[in-house]
Amino acid sequence: MPEQHPVRIGGSEVTTAESTVVLSPYDGHEVARIPVCGPEHVDRAVAAARAAMAEPLPPWRRAAILDAAADAVAAHRDELAHLIAEEAAKPIRTARTEAERAVLTFQSAAIEARTLTGEVVPMDGAQPGDGKLAFTLRVPRGVVAAISPFNFPLNLVAHKLAPAIAAGCAVVLKPASQTPMSAIRLHEILMDECGLPPGWVNVVTGSGGTVGDPLVEHPDVAVVTFTGSPEVGWGIAAKAARKKVGLELGNNAPLIIDASGDWAAAAAKVSVAGYSHAGQSCISTQRVYVHRSVVEDFTAALVAKVEALVVGDPLDEATDVSALISPGETARVKAWIDDAVREGAQVAAGGEQRDRLLAPTVLSGILPTMEVSANEVFGPVVGIAAFDELDEALGLANDTRYGLQAAIFTKDLDAALRAASELDFGGVLVNEVPTFRTDQMPYGGVGDSGNTKEGPHYAVREMTHERLVVIAR
Repeated sequence: MPEQHPVRIGGSEVTTAESTVVLSPYDGHEVARIPVCGPEHVDRAVAAARAAMAEPLPPWRRAAILDAAADAVAAHRDELAHLIAEEAAKPIRTARTEAERAVLTFQSAAIEARTLTGEVVPMDGAQPGDGKLAFTLRVPRGVVAAISPFNFPLNLVAHKLAPAIAAGCAVVLKPASQTPMSAIRLHEILMDECGLPPGWVNVVTGSGGTVGDPLVEHPDVAVVTFTGSPEVGWGIAAKAARKKVGLELGNNAPLIIDASGDWAAAAAKVSVAGYSHAGQSCISTQRVYVHRSVVEDFTAALVAKVEALVVGDPLDEATDVSALISPGETARVKAWIDDAVREGAQVAAGGEQRDRLLAPTVLSGILPTMEVSANEVFGPVVGIAAFDELDEALGLANDTRYGLQAAIFTKDLDAALRAASELDFGGVLVNEVPTFRTDQMPYGGVGDSGNTKEGPHYAVREMTHERLVVIAR
């Protein structure tokens, strides 16, 4: 039997009597065995984090650790990408891109560690403040509980760890049970090669019930940062009402292409943005509303590109799309496609399943009531609907409980400004797909898409609070 890969809590390697077997989503082979932690490990990890914060790291040391992390992740890029491809079935070229993005995440956080400041308060702007000097300090909130998802098992972990380190907060990390090895390996690299002292990051592996709930509800946890489904996220917020809770949740990202928009460029971008990592991204392009005058041209261009995508082994350099995270998720997405067809949509490309692989799918004639439109598919499916007037398209895009990112392709400045003003989303992109993200930008949504902003500059401020200092002369 393969040896269990330990996690680290404080300065110790931890194994347990029971193991979780991590399986490849592509072919089911065993990737690793990891510990099944429980509430006692959560207590131990939180205690280690509190002990670490009792000896604060000065900002220059935090920055040096984060700079070293960026260099180390770059040096280990291929190793980390291979782990991502194995445990998440993310195509190896896409997995390398994820590792490269994690480098930028650590670099951006290092800048924040060096420059995190409060502000001067103009006390003498009012008579009672005359003769007084006041300023604010950014102070770490406390221990951070970080719960990360399966779809970006390295970079979304980096988006939680790096800002916390920059802010001076120690972390207890619960990685996704399906994809824990990238996070475990990153933690080892941080401790062994980057100078991160024991206790500043601790990893616990296990289910939401045995590890997640005790972590969220722990009285010594001050901040919870969670990426995942709205149902789980809002449940966490309810359980942790007195903590600072940051949620990055789902989406069903809309794209509008008006009559003046470059539909050919849009088709090229959607053929990547709708299918990268089999559509398993919160901002995967899902709903495309195309002006009736160009909808046939756009659909034909998109179908041609989607049919050329290579579907197969994530470790094959030629592969564009591989398996979804589990057979159950594959069956769910296939059922949504079939339901859409029964409700009147047409399959323009794909739609079939072969073993664990679901063909990249284009649906035309989607309706707002269909699951593939109303909810987050989280699979390799893009739906298209035609519109006649911009008001109609904006209304269709806004007809959702989500609000992460939306986009429009247009050459009409008025249409672009209307989209920026009227689309009720955390981010609106013009002449770009809603799937675009660079790791230093503010990223977060409204409604069932969450309540926070990621990107190190913004996350650091979520993990600190302002302390006012007033000095009387």
